[in-house]
Amino acid sequence: MASNANGNIKGKVVVITGASSGLGEATARQLSADGASVVLGARRVDRLNALAGELTARGGKAFAMATDVTRRDEVKHLVDAAVQKFGCIDVMINNAGLMPQSLLERLKIDEWDRMIDVNIKGVLYGIAAALPHMKLQKSGHVINVSSVAGHKVRPGGTVYSATKHAVRVISEGLRQEVKPYNIRTTIISPGAVDTELPDTITDPDVAVAMRKFYDDVAIPADSFARAVVFAMSQPDDVDVNEILFRPTRQEF
Repeated sequence: MASNANGNIKGKVVVITGASSGLGEATARQLSADGASVVLGARRVDRLNALAGELTARGGKAFAMATDVTRRDEVKHLVDAAVQKFGCIDVMINNAGLMPQSLLERLKIDEWDRMIDVNIKGVLYGIAAALPHMKLQKSGHVINVSSVAGHKVRPGGTVYSATKHAVRVISEGLRQEVKPYNIRTTIISPGAVDTELPDTITDPDVAVAMRKFYDDVAIPADSFARAVVFAMSQPDDVDVNEILFRPTRQEF
């Protein structure tokens, strides 16, 4: 059921990275139900195509494109395709992310590099792809996904927290720079939400603890989708800059 009350979502063109599961998938479903045209990017093409087909079958406007956010050309191609197909890009949701947490002493350096590539550079590439179009339009909305870990750090989460702190810094810098172009910016920082993120943890000790934590307290991914709807639904002169939310039971 559509949740949009004031019509500020219907007809919007929204590009979502990491759209094949979790937060991105839930957001695509919600925004499509509210009348947005959704452009879906992720690496798992079969799941993307299934989601786009499902939304189209329900009367929505959606298409999918294989996108690895660590490749700037692929992110640019995704955004350019959205503009070519629908005429503009109203909202860029930089959602793709990884969370292979581990203690620093385990020296999982390949995982550190991957998190930096996806969680930081992927966001920057999304901004780089969307910003030229939004500047020309003199309108747009960039939504970047951080985390409670972007506000707090705990043992085992050092590099992940660093990447999510970086997302907040990048977003705030962007907010200040785009004032001349009427572009809005929002950081959404979820706590434990039911996604595949814990499945990316290879450190066995951290993985067991995190899986138990998520099993105990995680809330559904549509909680994130509602946060996106709230930020997008505001009148154009209202810029919701950050939303931090957790399960009610989450302590930290």
